This record gives sequence, C-alpha cells and structure tokens, in this order.
Amino acid sequence: MEIKEILLKAKKLGFSDKQLAHLLNLSEEDVRKLRKKYNIIPVYKMVDTCAAEFEAKTPYYYSTYETIFYDEQNESIPSDREKVIILGSGPIRIGQGIEFDYSTVHAVQALKEMGIEAIIINNNPETVSTDYDTSDKLYFEPITLEDVLNIVELESKRGKLLGVIVQFGGQTAINLAMKLKKANVNVLGTDPENINKAEDREEFSKLLKDLGIPQAEGGTAFTEEEALEIARRIGYPVLVRPSYVLGGRAMEIVYNEEDLKRYIKEAVKVSEEHPVLIDKFLENAIELDVDAVSDGKSVLIGAIMEHIEEAGVHSGDSACVIPPQTLPNEIIDKIIDYTAKLARALEIKGLLNVQYAVKNGKVYVLEANPRASRTVPYVSKSVGIPLAKLATKVIMGKKLDELLKDYNNVEEVKENVWIAKPKYVSVKESVFPFQKLPGVDPVLGPEMKSTGEAIGIDKDFGLAYYKAQLSANMELPKIGNVFISVRDEDKKEIIDIAKKLHELGFKIYATRGTTKVLREHGIDTIEVKKISESRDDNILKLMKEGKIDLIINTSSGRKARSDGYYIRRMAVDLNIPYITTIPGAKAAVKAIEAIRKGKLNVYSLDELI
Repeated sequence: MEIKEILLKAKKLGFSDKQLAHLLNLSEEDVRKLRKKYNIIPVYKMVDTCAAEFEAKTPYYYSTYETIFYDEQNESIPSDREKVIILGSGPIRIGQGIEFDYSTVHAVQALKEMGIEAIIINNNPETVSTDYDTSDKLYFEPITLEDVLNIVELESKRGKLLGVIVQFGGQTAINLAMKLKKANVNVLGTDPENINKAEDREEFSKLLKDLGIPQAEGGTAFTEEEALEIARRIGYPVLVRPSYVLGGRAMEIVYNEEDLKRYIKEAVKVSEEHPVLIDKFLENAIELDVDAVSDGKSVLIGAIMEHIEEAGVHSGDSACVIPPQTLPNEIIDKIIDYTAKLARALEIKGLLNVQYAVKNGKVYVLEANPRASRTVPYVSKSVGIPLAKLATKVIMGKKLDELLKDYNNVEEVKENVWIAKPKYVSVKESVFPFQKLPGVDPVLGPEMKSTGEAIGIDKDFGLAYYKAQLSANMELPKIGNVFISVRDEDKKEIIDIAKKLHELGFKIYATRGTTKVLREHGIDTIEVKKISESRDDNILKLMKEGKIDLIINTSSGRKARSDGYYIRRMAVDLNIPYITTIPGAKAAVKAIEAIRKGKLNVYSLDELI
C-alpha cells in the first residue's frame, strides 16, 4: 500500500498526525508535510444550530477526513475581515476549567468591541465559550498543534488573520505557544520565548537571580539518586512533584528520605522524559497570589490575594482574601515591586499570575504564569475591573495607561505601576466534590481537589468569610457543640481558638490529647473517646446523634484509614461543617463572632466600582 493510501485511510479512522509519526518513525512535521503533499486535508462541516428550519446565523464546525479536501465540500468559508483565533482550554478537569472559559468569553467581547472577528477553538460542550452565540465562529476541535494549524491555514485563505491568542486556555493552550511560533504562526501577546522563560525552571531561576528576587531552593531530578542528593542538600521537608503537571497532581510534601524513596517508587516514574521537581518546603509560610496585566512597560496589579490556609495547601483549594488582612505595608510594597520587575523582564503583554510565599518577613517567588490564572474571575468581580477584557485589548496593541483612564478605582503607586483599590473585603472559598466521591478523604494538601469556587463580599472580613462558607455549602453554626482533635504540632495554636469558641458559648468536645492541653489552659472540655479506643461509645456516635455542630480536625499523618479520616469522612456524609487547617479555624471563629454581632448585608457587584 502506498504512503498516500496509508495516510488517507489512517486519517479517516481518526489517527492523529502525532500517532502516525510514532507508527511511521517520522516527526509530526514530516507527517503533516506528507498529508499536504497528497492534499489530505480536513473538510470542515457545519453543525446547523437551527436544524434547517431557517438559515443559521451562528453555526459551528467540526473536521472530518471522510473526503479529500475540495473547496466546494468545505462548509466553513473564511470571511474577509480582520480576525483572531482564541484557544480554549479543552475538556474541563480539576485544575483547569470554568475560570479559563470566563477569560475566553471576555476576550471575545473585547475583540468584538474592537471590530475584530473572534474565532474560538475549543472542544468542550459544557462551556459558555462553546455556546454558538458567544464567538463569531466556533471550531469544535481539540487543542492540539495539528488541529490548530489546520484551522489557521484555512482561515488565512481570506481576510487577515492577525494571530492566535494562547493566554486564556490554561496550560493546554500555553503549551502550544512555542510550537505555533516555530510553525510561523503569529502568537499574539507575550512572546513564546518569554513564555518559555517563565515555564522553564532553570531559565526562570536565572531570571530571578538576575533580578535579585528570592526563590526557595530546589532542583530537578532525572534519577532517584539525584532526587535524594537534592533533598539532602536543601534539607527536609521538601515539596516534590512531577514536571508539567496540572492542579498539583501527584504533588506531595515529604519529610524524610524514606518517604521520598517511597514517593519516587509509587507515585512517579523518574527519567529524562519525566523529571521530578524538588523544592524546599516553606513551613508555616503565608502564600499569596497576584494577578496582573502588563503591556511590557506599564503594569496593573489587579489584586494581591492572601491565602487563608498555610503553605502546603494547593492554591486552587485554599480560601483567600482581597485585600490582604495580615501583611504589613513593607511586604505589600515588595510584592508590588517584584511583580512589576517580573512583568517587565518577561515583557508581558497581557496577563501574568505570580505566586509568592512570605516567611519571617522575607518574600519568595514560587512561580510565575504568563497567562490567565484560575483566580481571574474572582479578582475581576472583587475589584470591578474585567482583567481578561483589559488584557485582550493590551494584547491587540492598546496602551495600558490609556485604558486605565476609564477606571476610577485604580491608584498609581509608582511610575507606570497601578493597583486596583477594592471597596470591600472579598473572600474566595473552594467548592469540593467530596459528597459525590464516597471514601475520599476531604483533608487539604498540595494536590488540588476543588471543582468550583464561591465568593463572599462584605465590609468586614468575618462576614465576608461567613458568606463564602455559606455559598460553598458549609454553613458555620452560630452556637452549639464543637469537636476538636488536632495533631501535636497544632495543639499550641488551638488553645486561643478553643478559648474564643468557649467564650462564644460553644460546648467543646475533644479527644484525650487535645482535652489535656485545653484543660491545662482553663478551658472546659468534654473528653470523647477515639474510634480506636471504643467501637460503640466514640465521636462517630455523637456525630450520628446530631450532637456535633462543627468539627476542627487536622491531619496527623499519611495513615489512609486513621481516626481523623473516619471523622472527616462522616462529617462530609452527614453535612457537618468541618475544618482541616488551623488558619481555617481562626477564620471560622472570626466569621462566627461577626455573624453573632451583626447581620448579613447584600451588595451588588456594581457597588464595587
């Protein structure tokens, strides 16, 4: 069989160029060239959104190789307008989903305001960006190099294709930036070379060193021996994860060499193709997120978000607050300075997300993402500035300082550096799927578990946090019984929390170790037996009888079926509010105290501006 027939038959059967390259021992580029040589090019067929009842104004398209390409068989006819292609994020999954859909839709709106045709490539039917009324044209195609290049070539036949925007499709889209540039496609916004500089660990570390910005020690291991050597050098505990993962998948905090060996053996395969990233874990640090927009010179800090949970909880799972509640002005000034330096050094044109950790008064950069982050919708609603829409106009060549004249809630803190000034306190809380996942431990850690977000907005942090919990289906009790069981490391900090709950009128139940500490500090506590101490008369019995209204339980180790696991799991099943971190418990106490003193007020988003 000739190569032409092989390629045609394989494409009709659904083989991708990448799969064919592997099977034929060729490069993906070689397969593409062969296809084009033999005119084996996809035909785009229309999905009629009006079911042939009358002419569809907003159809969408899918590709097929059932026939060899002829113009008369192609139902997607390029317009003669100026146009831009926006890459979506593909299928929604933990770590990447609705937040990028939000940014994509706002990008479409910005392009339409500028009179530019907005074309979306995305293959998830559950998003607003793939609603056929959103964009001028929709291709329901996978976010792969092959499919994007096919559409680029088709749309370039007529009109003027200005380029492709990759910033709003999460990691899936941004991973194509360099490949598109090598294929001579104009990637709009931040140059792919600078995107790679932020994504590549060694290059980014060098950049931070040149800028004088601190970074936690770390390294990349390609073998088990290298991993052990790096961990010994920087000292335990370390944060370990596979490279190029989404949502913190397979990320873990490791406290000793034995656990590191187990992690490498069980969780990942270490090799040249699959290296492991190892960083010094900053215990008891405050984590921060910053979302910014830059045109390469001017920088807008949309918000500095202070995480409520401590470092070690994935940023997608941690509750966070705008503006920061505990940071001194000198730390905030340093974060603004570092963000502006990074934006200019990377020549960012569009969005930038930077993650920081603050420990002992020192600010460390954890990572920088030259794209939309999952916090863009939260920040935009909290400060009243549509960051994705603003970023799109910057990407298309508009100057940031000119665009900011339309907003009266920004302040220039230094030359060409602005920060949005929110009128209220906004708390983002994560929404988790644990009720639908029997047996899953709801304890939070470095691997992301949340599938949604909720926001609480008020003039007071406590009330904003209470609203956020309420919106996330975690209604905090105003009075009742609280059960407390914390690991030894948290016993010192739980004292003030328990004391405040007692003052608020809560009856406190606790396990033996926690009870001992609380009684030593004059806090009335009722001792409850652990599950391992009694099969019948234990904390689970009280929960089943409806006698527990709030649970504070911090994890005490890796034991998959510990007492803590059963307590947290039953809390989910019985819909009892539960807290698994000390900072979360502190915030909850403030919320309960605030709601006891006042009432919830309702504010419209228009009031934020």
